[in-house]
Amino acid sequence: RWQGARMTDAELARHLAHAAGQMLLELRSGPAEGKALGAEGDRISNAFLVAELRRLRPDDAILSEEEAPDLARLQYRRVWLVDPLDGTREYGERRDDWAVHVALSIDGRIADGAVTQPALNQTICTQHPPALHPEAARLRIVVSRSRPAACADALAASIGCELVPMGSAGAKTLAVLRGEADVYLHQGDMHEWDSGAPAAVAQAAGLWVSRVDGSPLVFNQPRPLTPDILICHPGRAPALLAAIAPLL
Repeated sequence: RWQGARMTDAELARHLAHAAGQMLLELRSGPAEGKALGAEGDRISNAFLVAELRRLRPDDAILSEEEAPDLARLQYRRVWLVDPLDGTREYGERRDDWAVHVALSIDGRIADGAVTQPALNQTICTQHPPALHPEAARLRIVVSRSRPAACADALAASIGCELVPMGSAGAKTLAVLRGEADVYLHQGDMHEWDSGAPAAVAQAAGLWVSRVDGSPLVFNQPRPLTPDILICHPGRAPALLAAIAPLL
């Protein structure tokens, strides 16, 4: 068992996310399929992550997709945001675009975190962010497979970019960090456990992270929602925000 109490928050997030991802890969090698596989993946990953965070960071609060809401977390400065399996549908379909998210917010702002995409054997944390790749000549914008941003088609037409549908918010963010896409755009409520770890690793790597109106993301709210998100190269943000504004 890790001596997680001695780890930095970023190291702990990385170790926990990676370990949960390996558990999910092992589970997926078995006979379960579809929704049953996704439900079991959510269950085992959540049980592991929550138990370890309670053991190793007992003075912090936890906000997890798979746990009952507890407004007592609003009294805490430090709140862990956990998505044990982001992209449950993609996981059940045995695709690659699913992830595990572990992040820490302090006083409502993202502080540290990690995203692992186990099917690609990649884990990125805030302590060791990758160097940014140059943008493509024609921007590639990753959007949700199931709920693409309402303004995405109009934006693509107005600035001549390519839309790339993908699953998990974490997988979309890692695609930008790998240089396989240039922008991550989402409209339509996501939860703080969806957005927290992706925002953490993107911000640590030097990417722009905001709402689509340019305002900052806020965490540990009574209703833990992130209504929309824009992640891109910082120099690209002003033009994208200006192009999105009339479409809102």
